[in-house]
Amino acid sequence: MAAGTSVLDSKMAAGPGRIGILIGVVVLLVGLVYIASHLLKDLSGIQAESWLPYALLGIALLTALAFEFVNGFHDTANAVATVIYTHTMEPHVAVIWSGMWNFLGVLASSGAVAFGIVSLLPVELILQVGGRAGFAMVFALLVAAIIWNLGTWWFGLPASSSHTLIGSIIGVGIANQLMSVKSGTSGVDWGQATNIGKSLVLSPIVGFVFAALLLLVSKKLIPNKELYQAPKGNEPPPFWIRVLLMITCTGVSFFHGSNDGQKGMGLIMLILIGTVPTAYAVNHAVTYQQTQDFVAVSTQTADMLNHYVAPAAVVGDAREEVTDYIRSKQFTPNTMLALRNLVNGIGTEMSLYKQLKEVPQDKVRNFRNDMYVVSEALRLMNKTHQPQFSTADAAVLANYKKHVDNATKFIPTWVKVAVALALGMGTMIGWKRIVVTVGEKIGKDHLTYAQGAAAEITAMATIGAADWFGLPVSTTHVLSSGVAGTMAANHSGIQMSTVRNLALAWVLTLPASICLAASLFWLFSKIAGSGS
Repeated sequence: MAAGTSVLDSKMAAGPGRIGILIGVVVLLVGLVYIASHLLKDLSGIQAESWLPYALLGIALLTALAFEFVNGFHDTANAVATVIYTHTMEPHVAVIWSGMWNFLGVLASSGAVAFGIVSLLPVELILQVGGRAGFAMVFALLVAAIIWNLGTWWFGLPASSSHTLIGSIIGVGIANQLMSVKSGTSGVDWGQATNIGKSLVLSPIVGFVFAALLLLVSKKLIPNKELYQAPKGNEPPPFWIRVLLMITCTGVSFFHGSNDGQKGMGLIMLILIGTVPTAYAVNHAVTYQQTQDFVAVSTQTADMLNHYVAPAAVVGDAREEVTDYIRSKQFTPNTMLALRNLVNGIGTEMSLYKQLKEVPQDKVRNFRNDMYVVSEALRLMNKTHQPQFSTADAAVLANYKKHVDNATKFIPTWVKVAVALALGMGTMIGWKRIVVTVGEKIGKDHLTYAQGAAAEITAMATIGAADWFGLPVSTTHVLSSGVAGTMAANHSGIQMSTVRNLALAWVLTLPASICLAASLFWLFSKIAGSGS
């Protein structure tokens, strides 16, 4: 593998060239102009009493985009390792190609993963996201994730950005409840965390097994010796193999963007809602007709819920009652009355405002918080099947939740563009360390064309499926374990020292990020002082 490696060393040491740099600068400038123009347009009608919200907005956005930038070092670099080490594409061409498809994947993303991750956060911190505790939460999450990702990147370990962010969220949740002198587990939605955790834990197993099986099956079905050979010198693979590897690289890059790109989007939306709620707390793209439909559906839902309200139920603050239900997962007769009152109040306010963009500046945060807790309560009721609703009534609730989520769970296009640019820039600057690890240090022999294709196809299918179900998954773990699986299936041998380091990073990421985020949340909360 030494000769091939020396050729690759010279390729990877070369710069992108003047044309490449020029294209990158032009794309960056166009993207920045687009982002700035749309952000300024959104903020143009806001009457701020001080410059502080804008300063916090700028710092928080830069921190969130720094997380995505570092994410580009790790996960996006995995997509190009196989095409580089099989000489299918020149390194800098591959990085630019992957960055373009990551960009398109981010733009095509649904937002399901983004809001699934946000739902892990303690509900009281989400409702107070514009306060000191909310900002302590956001900065603790992002700074902890950046520190761990940078550390593992420095040592060339393909650690998972998904694992890191989930661990940071759990750490903040536990710290929040310990600081509130409550149970340390009540600050985390452990049911949702378990579902996400399963997808992260299973991803390396899926990558290893399915990539190995795919390689073995292809040997039986495609008896073409060229496919199972390692590259010779600096020669590119035969045309049909080259096309296959380019397609798999494209697929992994696109699905990585559509899944991993969402991880920062949810946090960016929390930042926007906390600093400038007038512009981003509710979806201004909802039309007048859609608003009228929402009012009608709200009336229908409130009337239906009324049939489930116990005569003895009593409630003071409806939102606080529903928030307690989300926090404790304990349904009481008062919960249904409070939910009915919230739904009724939302419908009444919607009929008064006519359109979401007409909600007064001093009321928009509370209006959104009401809709958020209703949506989370309905999600929890559907998950626990308590109380039991008839099929027809469950359909009414599902339709109502769809309207609520359309009004509150949205991601502006400029946010997607910003995340895509950050991912792309991170990949182009820090890709080499991770590419070398995946391409050289997992197997003892050089990666063959079939091994590269099997690993990429497995990663593409796994990430695409996870995105469909709204679950985050680790591109790093799927692809690196896929390469290891093909090496095992091919009896090529595995470099156990690298695998041991990868496994160690995999095992340590959760506890390390939990401790980091919990400590930072405590520190930032003390610096900011108490209050919301």
